[in-house]
Amino acid sequence: MRILAVGAHPDDLEFFCGGTLAKYAKSGNEIFMSYLCTGCYGSRDTEPAKLSEIRAQEARNSAKIIGATVFGPISNDLDLFSNRESRIKVVDIIRQAKPDIIITHSTNDYMADHVATGQIVFDAAFTATLPLFKTDYPAHEKIMPIYSMDTSIGVGFDPELYIDITDYFETKKKMLLSHESQHKWIAGHHQTDAVGIIEKMSSFRGLQCGVKYAEAFKRVKVWGRIFPESLLK
Repeated sequence: MRILAVGAHPDDLEFFCGGTLAKYAKSGNEIFMSYLCTGCYGSRDTEPAKLSEIRAQEARNSAKIIGATVFGPISNDLDLFSNRESRIKVVDIIRQAKPDIIITHSTNDYMADHVATGQIVFDAAFTATLPLFKTDYPAHEKIMPIYSMDTSIGVGFDPELYIDITDYFETKKKMLLSHESQHKWIAGHHQTDAVGIIEKMSSFRGLQCGVKYAEAFKRVKVWGRIFPESLLK
């Protein structure tokens, strides 16, 4: 199976679905990690162009831990909008990855880049299937289920699916720690600890479903992307 996860910034996937990606990678699935924004404004004292380079390398370092392929970015922070230009760029990411499943942000999250990413991916996922919509890559005609990953600190998010990441939490943490440039920024600007966030959130979602650590998701329920599931596993 081919799984494409699309986040707004270079560390978003590690926060919200890193354990799931690690778990699926370990099972032999092909993982694609895409971030749409450079991460250029996540600092007080590093010039944006230099920070973009640093964050791109950190994203590659993280993806390497699980053998994932990286796509991105397509925009600077806060210049990401749901328009034709960005849709075409994400269509080509989808057409290159040829995913069976897409994971992305909820459109109910706390900041503009997360919300825009969720909307752009939703729009692009259908557009990518159309052979007559010409881009640099041929259509990927498969209708893919789309899953929204948890919101920041779980605010306003009512999960429908939990993935047990107990055996992969340390990998998730290692992936997040690859984003070294962000630790001081998050501690200062957000007044919190990045590792502490994922420990608390993964533990909380795990408590909800009866395991030590879990990540939470919701399926995007629209016609053509709803598939039957069995109650009996």
